[in-house]
Amino acid sequence: MSHHPALSRPLFHDADQNFEAKVVLGSVGAGAGDLGEIFATLAAIEDGKRESWIRAWFARAQVTRQLAEVSTDNGRTATAAAQWLRASAYYGHALNAIAAIGDDGGYTNAFALHRAAWDRFADIRRVPLERLSIRFGKGGLPGYLQRPEVGAADGPSPLLVLVNGSDGTLTDLYSTMGASAAARGYAVLYFDGPGQQSQLVAGSHFRPDFEAVLTPVVDTALGLSGVDASRVAVYGVSQAGYWVPRALAFEHRVAAAIVDPGVTDVSTSWLSHLPAPLRHELAKGDSKHFDQYMKLGLGHSAAERAVWSFRAKPYASTGYFAVYREVEKYRLTAELASSITTPLLITAPENEQFWPGQSEELASLVPEAELVRFTAVNGADAHCEPLARTAVNEVLLDWLDARLVR
Repeated sequence: MSHHPALSRPLFHDADQNFEAKVVLGSVGAGAGDLGEIFATLAAIEDGKRESWIRAWFARAQVTRQLAEVSTDNGRTATAAAQWLRASAYYGHALNAIAAIGDDGGYTNAFALHRAAWDRFADIRRVPLERLSIRFGKGGLPGYLQRPEVGAADGPSPLLVLVNGSDGTLTDLYSTMGASAAARGYAVLYFDGPGQQSQLVAGSHFRPDFEAVLTPVVDTALGLSGVDASRVAVYGVSQAGYWVPRALAFEHRVAAAIVDPGVTDVSTSWLSHLPAPLRHELAKGDSKHFDQYMKLGLGHSAAERAVWSFRAKPYASTGYFAVYREVEKYRLTAELASSITTPLLITAPENEQFWPGQSEELASLVPEAELVRFTAVNGADAHCEPLARTAVNEVLLDWLDARLVR
């Protein structure tokens, strides 16, 4: 079947901007964007220009925040909550581009504005989000509990824990899955893990052994009032398609889990960009020559160096070779996968651009796994199906309901 131009013609020729624009459009169903505001903002962006993307989204966020402040001051709380949510999302859309140009101070400022808008949304909405502190290491991880949007059923609610990817915001999690799950009657737990969002700003880093993170989160979840401890599920998006299965190989108290998509080897998304000679030096373990070649290759482009620094920062290593070696730790072995006893649903979107084929590989390794495919003909293709979140969540939550709803 041939594609209508609306599906095949890119919004931007720049691949990153084109994908991000689809993510933005996909947030509308959850109220994290308005089509008029979004298209007016996209129209102001120069194709391929990160600074233009930043200016447009930051300006939109500032205007929306000002509207939210006026609505709040005048007691229009329903309108204010909706505006604070959109302001949070619009600041969030600027974050990756700010990081990619190497503006650390600008990123910190924009993140503070984004999280402040999210917190205002959390506090002012009809059912406020409850703040949590998840015990982790010497300190804690910030979390939010969203109670079900529908009328309370008899007894405690099932709970869905949302695990973010490498660079998504909490607003992204809300629009990707949180709003849909709460509307179905689930309590929803959001949190920042090591190296994610507020924790990255605070200086922490990713860790491959995500069981060390998910287990304290589950400990917290099992102690929440109004939550059925026997019906705790987990949803992992993007890079959490690795983190969640890795953790489930050790954490067996989870009743069901979904990964969107499945990821068995995070490093392939890094290696695919390397020229063959550099992959050869990496395989040989020649750190000196690898670092020299990488420095030479990135030396001609400040923009590429900034993107490298942004992507490498959460991995707690310095030097090109050391970062690649660290990323190689994010692999799920067949032995670990075979230890997963939790029923697991794995999405396999057509045209997955970051980890193609890995959903199918994960499904073949996990005994209790099921694979669900999403296709371009239904507008549900590409990484995390950005333009089809309503339809995708209907499938995912129906699967979860069959296992958790009583």
